[in-house]
Amino acid sequence: MNECMKQAQLFLLHFAGGNRYSFSSMLQFLRDFEVVSLELPGRGKRMGEPLLKNFELAAADMYRQITAQLTSPRFVLYGHSMGAYLALRVAYMMEKAGKFPTCIIVSGNAGPALENRKKRNLYLLDHENFVAELQKLGGVPPELIENEELFNFFEPILRADFEIAERNEITNETVVKAPLCAVMGTQEEDVDDIANWSRFTKAGFSTEILDGNHFFIHRHPQAMADIIGTWYSRANAPRNESLTENPYRSIPVNPAGKNTNI
Repeated sequence: MNECMKQAQLFLLHFAGGNRYSFSSMLQFLRDFEVVSLELPGRGKRMGEPLLKNFELAAADMYRQITAQLTSPRFVLYGHSMGAYLALRVAYMMEKAGKFPTCIIVSGNAGPALENRKKRNLYLLDHENFVAELQKLGGVPPELIENEELFNFFEPILRADFEIAERNEITNETVVKAPLCAVMGTQEEDVDDIANWSRFTKAGFSTEILDGNHFFIHRHPQAMADIIGTWYSRANAPRNESLTENPYRSIPVNPAGKNTNI
């Protein structure tokens, strides 16, 4: 098949405690893409592998998964929360290797290197306080927390992933050429700082705010799929060949801090 005719691929990078099934509610709305759901070791189909706790090792693992399954010249990276950090880092690694994402979608946090962000280190909390923080975030079913045996099984996975996210080593120099769209929930702690993500792309940037807490994506699967599809279409649209700057610059950009509600 001609490469230009191949369906665009969408790579999904899960949140802390997640797995390849974390975005299942969106899949019915993403039929324009070949969806590839990724998974870190120590869970799901990779249960037999040891957990990772280092951000760079986790990014390298995701990078290997993507490059091994990449078949289309047009592809999108989407990550939520921990997955958002990893999506940015992996996109940076891929561009260094000459593989350029059409665009990047991130959700569930206001981006790395946020100066006024309080250092939390949730992964170091004792059991009682760790559970309390999970309940604040939402997204963890009450029946899981209330079932001691089940929670004891998932707790190491959650702690490992929080360590990956909270000790990410992304610096202000980790800037990608791909356009980037950031999405957050109205009730998230750092939602007012969502424009922080604009510092990490040289191309088009946009923000979207949806009603809900940290796991607003579960309330708005179709809206999230629409955002992914719309941003991909904008990034993939024919561009003015006379542009001398990065061609992504032809994508309309929302002013930093101006959020669009869906």
